[in-house]
Amino acid sequence: MRIWGLETFFFFLSCSSIMVHRVAVIGAGPSGLTAMKACLDEGMEPTCFESSDDMGGLWKFKEVSEPNRASIYRSLTINISKEMMCYSDFPIPADYPNYMHHSKILKYFRKYAEHFKLLQHIHFQKLVKSVRQRSDFSRTGQWEVVTEDRDGQQQSHVFDAVICCSGHYTYPNLPLKDFPGIESFEGKYLHSWDYKGPEDMYGKRVLVIGIGNSGGDIAVESSRVAEQVYLSTRTGAWVIRQVSDDGIPVDIKYNTRFVHILFQLFPMKFFNWFGEKKLNAMYDHTMYALKPKHRLFSQIPIINDDLPFKILSGSVIIKPNVKEIRGSSVVFDDGSIVEKVDTIVFATGYDYGFPFLPSSVLYNSGHRVGLYKHVFPPNIEHPTLAVVGFIHGLGAIMPQAEMQARWVARVFKGDNQLPSNKVMIKSVEKDTKDMEKSYNLSRRTPLQVDFVSYLDDIAGEIGVRPSLLWLFFKDYPLFKRVLWGPVTVYQYRLTGPGKWDGARRAIFTQLDRMYQPLKTRKLKEPEASITGRLVKLSLTVMAGGAAVYYVHVHYPTTFSTLLSKLRPLTI
Repeated sequence: MRIWGLETFFFFLSCSSIMVHRVAVIGAGPSGLTAMKACLDEGMEPTCFESSDDMGGLWKFKEVSEPNRASIYRSLTINISKEMMCYSDFPIPADYPNYMHHSKILKYFRKYAEHFKLLQHIHFQKLVKSVRQRSDFSRTGQWEVVTEDRDGQQQSHVFDAVICCSGHYTYPNLPLKDFPGIESFEGKYLHSWDYKGPEDMYGKRVLVIGIGNSGGDIAVESSRVAEQVYLSTRTGAWVIRQVSDDGIPVDIKYNTRFVHILFQLFPMKFFNWFGEKKLNAMYDHTMYALKPKHRLFSQIPIINDDLPFKILSGSVIIKPNVKEIRGSSVVFDDGSIVEKVDTIVFATGYDYGFPFLPSSVLYNSGHRVGLYKHVFPPNIEHPTLAVVGFIHGLGAIMPQAEMQARWVARVFKGDNQLPSNKVMIKSVEKDTKDMEKSYNLSRRTPLQVDFVSYLDDIAGEIGVRPSLLWLFFKDYPLFKRVLWGPVTVYQYRLTGPGKWDGARRAIFTQLDRMYQPLKTRKLKEPEASITGRLVKLSLTVMAGGAAVYYVHVHYPTTFSTLLSKLRPLTI
């Protein structure tokens, strides 16, 4: 019998008395859409406030960037393949390309919203000005939400709970004070947030500052029309390709549960060494002046197939950090000078914030906003405020936000309980220390998680984490696909709350959907050799053994518990 402390007992007692029915969702981007759907699944009534005139958030392209809104450029194509970025109960159509242009992504979101009848819950051109606890919050847990329409008219609303889905690519960071002499620059400068295309760069000499994904994309695209492009980086970066071995999308190839298990069994130093060796076999990062100060898995790498060729062809020249700007000349830390620069693009990232929330509800941990499991503020009396999509992992935001939203909806409904404030704060502080130890973080990028570990963690809270042991005994064909195949989020719809009857079929057909848009010319398919089948069988046996060993090491009582309660698994 477990004996609870009085603090925890009264915390649970107070939570159970709060009834959540009406939920405010701030933002109709990918996180807001799945938050609405999760609320509807749990019988709650969501009302979504979207400041723009359309849904899609970051993925809604506009020719002119709007203040306080995310912005993308005309050519943007996502660097996560479609099977790894879709929602768990709504696969992306098979004929869509594996790496989608932003227009296709927005089209998918529309299909999702229409299929689950989300549009009727969205109020467009409604800017959330403030979210405040009501005077009777201790008793009700309710919030007052003030919105403003396009005519400047404000309106007050009362909600039982609030989900913030406003993203973290909204406020461009333009650190001009870090670039002495910028006021003397004779050309044009802009932030990547304002960049839409290379039309104004024909025949120009362009300097891009910052080597993240946006910086790499802009350098490559502008180099097709510019006289010369220079790419300045303070720290360097590891560059990986979207197209992996055999032409398979890189995340489909390597983001598997088996690889994840290996990461738990072997030291990170080994994987850093192995991964860096493999990347350098494609193009030596030292020779290309790309090699960073950090190890491969301590920061999310940039994904760009074209950048190495552009460096090799001289279209893009890598430079160190900018030391000073003198008129049209730029001086770098190594003393080199580039003259006659016409345009500077600052791909220097974004600041994040929640200007509509009172500071009293936000808990600061180090230089980040501390949220319990990156979702719940740990210092408020009732868990009726949540943040969804405020996270960064080597994977698309859609699966991560969906998992968060499913958990949030169940907490609001009362099916899942959070620990006490004291326990949550302790967990937040531990997360901060663990992130600082494992990752190369900065003030503007304070969030990073391991994609699979985080999904499994939140899935465990909901009760939907797939059990390899059960699948091994009860559905071996599915076990092989879950273990060896990519960690697509259909795996989290196989059992438990929110189970989807199509999940098993979605896993069995995910590679078919990957191949379909490539089959634009009929060719005879090669037959698998007997040797290949034997190798695959032996590897499968080894993988099964590794999985059993992993479970035994990390959860030593699992086998005895499961065997004593062995019953058929419904899938």
